[in-house]
Amino acid sequence: MDYDYKYAFLRFPDWKDKALTLSYDDGSKFDLPMLEIMKKHGIKGTFNINSGRFGEMEGDWHLTKEQAIKAYGQDGIEVAVHGSQHVMLEGYSTEQITYEILSDRKTLEDTFGKIVKGMAYAYGSVNDEIVSILEKCGISYSRTVHSTERFNVPNDWLHLPATCHHNNPRLMELAKEFLEAPQPEKWWYRKPKLFYLWGHSFEFDRDGNWDVFEKFAAYMGGRDNVWYATNGEIYEYVKAYERLQYSVDGTMVYNPSALDVYIENEKGKYVVLAGKTAKLTKKI
Repeated sequence: MDYDYKYAFLRFPDWKDKALTLSYDDGSKFDLPMLEIMKKHGIKGTFNINSGRFGEMEGDWHLTKEQAIKAYGQDGIEVAVHGSQHVMLEGYSTEQITYEILSDRKTLEDTFGKIVKGMAYAYGSVNDEIVSILEKCGISYSRTVHSTERFNVPNDWLHLPATCHHNNPRLMELAKEFLEAPQPEKWWYRKPKLFYLWGHSFEFDRDGNWDVFEKFAAYMGGRDNVWYATNGEIYEYVKAYERLQYSVDGTMVYNPSALDVYIENEKGKYVVLAGKTAKLTKKI
């Protein structure tokens, strides 16, 4: 199904109906110029790190721990698990998979002083057993290598798809559709849109196409109607929306989360403050 109507009332912070996030893998030195471009255009994202390979081939590939702290410790950047050693998880034992995930998570948490709940599958390697292990390891969301060329809010956060890879030949066409396609006047058709871009920063250097990312960032950045967020921020916000509790007649809604949640119905727009109950002037 193209659209899940359980998100019909969802609006992003400040009632924005569009959000952009990035997800980039491996923790290489090529993340540094990418981060500068992101900062220039106000774009946020998540970097999936193989912490067991800090400093490997120093000066040529992976960032050292000290370089990583400086690079990813800035505002608007999230670090997430990518497996300590970047192995293909399918085929490994339960113990090996668990160690690969948990050791990476612990090192990242110790390094950055933040709780790490996100991940991207190295090589896109995922099956039901791996997902089950992730859940036991406290991973809440994990990106696959699947691209949809759509802007849907995810339903399955442990099989998280992207809109597209940056080498998709339709990248700027999709960006234009995301930003410029008119939204329907009727609120129940005016669905929230998420553009999720993924890749590896070393690919820009390998392919000699840094201009692709610079063009994308310049076009997508600095928009008043777009919420720029990390993967984790989007996950937490959508889950806060899903936790809203409505009265029987739909005239009140309680927000048990720690985040303010923005919603819209046929009567108007409402912000449901964290820990508060909002009165709605008409049934939803």
